[in-house]
Amino acid sequence: MAKEEISKLSKSSQKILFQRRLIQLLSALIYNADVKNWFTGTISRVNTKNICVPGLNCYSCPGSVASCPLGALQNSLAAGKFPFFVTGFLLLIGTLIGRMVCSFLCPFGLFQELLHKIPSPKIKHSAKLRPITRKLSLIKYVILVVLCIVLPLIYFAKDGYGSPFFCKWLCPEGTIFAGWPLLIANETLRTAVGFLFSWKTALAVGFIVWSVFMFRPFCRFFCPLGAIYSFFNKKAIFGIKVDATKCTNCNACINVCKMDTLKINDRECIRCGECKSACKFGAIK
Repeated sequence: MAKEEISKLSKSSQKILFQRRLIQLLSALIYNADVKNWFTGTISRVNTKNICVPGLNCYSCPGSVASCPLGALQNSLAAGKFPFFVTGFLLLIGTLIGRMVCSFLCPFGLFQELLHKIPSPKIKHSAKLRPITRKLSLIKYVILVVLCIVLPLIYFAKDGYGSPFFCKWLCPEGTIFAGWPLLIANETLRTAVGFLFSWKTALAVGFIVWSVFMFRPFCRFFCPLGAIYSFFNKKAIFGIKVDATKCTNCNACINVCKMDTLKINDRECIRCGECKSACKFGAIK
């Protein structure tokens, strides 16, 4: 968020933003707590890697102490196994907080937000752009079905073992925070670089540049993990609540939302809480 935007926020909104930044940072550090591997060019092998973290954080990140739920989902399906553990995990997290994971517990979401703070012309959210961005946001559901579920199953049926297609061909988080650090620190890996890594690097650079000009483009249009959590948004236990007796449907909350929501807790709402300061009637809690 630019300095001039922060200056316009109320004290309560600034407090929410500070708390959210702190939780985002702590989450990223906890996810990648095996610090020694940050500098060795190797992947952490701690025993906790058989469990998942809520946010997008690649298994191959050097310091990662747990697995990405998307990677675990794809690898189970690619091996012809029903993903009991990761399904239960996603159901639990989704039921508790929905897409609040995206705003508080996802390191790649934090990375995009920090990139967006770089001074530059911005593609701002607006009523005119909203119909377009809402349609583009459906892409992540297609990616979830095709790359994360259908293709791993098809290739398992065909060859006896599938592949985590989203991780392999699209995910920029794995490239930026796993692939690049490992190649920098491990000379042996650099000899194995080929077309796939070049393709992923081009995508990652594209998302980095895009994030400078637009708020969270990967989250909004391409992240299948956000797509999964969005199914729980309306019923999740914790998050943003609207007091219907105070709400006047003035849409002030919607107009300030950088995720182009149509209403609080719809599929694009990441439950960040920044809309609270826009409500003059105290309807948002």
